[in-house]
Amino acid sequence: MWTAVLAGAAGCYLFKLAGLSIPDRVLAGDRIRQLAALLPVALLTALIVVQALTSGPRLVLDPRAAGLLAAAVAVLLRAPFLLVVAVAAATAAILRALTG
Repeated sequence: MWTAVLAGAAGCYLFKLAGLSIPDRVLAGDRIRQLAALLPVALLTALIVVQALTSGPRLVLDPRAAGLLAAAVAVLLRAPFLLVVAVAAATAAILRALTG
């Protein structure tokens, strides 16, 4: 177990070191800037989808999926962030209450 922990720590350190050793001229390119701007959105989306549509190793469709869909509709309608969260939570809560 400790071998895996130490190997993971060393890998993270080396990955960070590799990122710090990239020259500034490479990071200043337009393509890299666009990627850097989109990457957090893609990662957050992936985390949300995994949390909303899985239970352990299984894919599930439960009230969380309906809440996610309701939140997506609210985003498309350009609702404020807090309203998007409230719509998602309310949708999931109502469906949980109705379905038990």
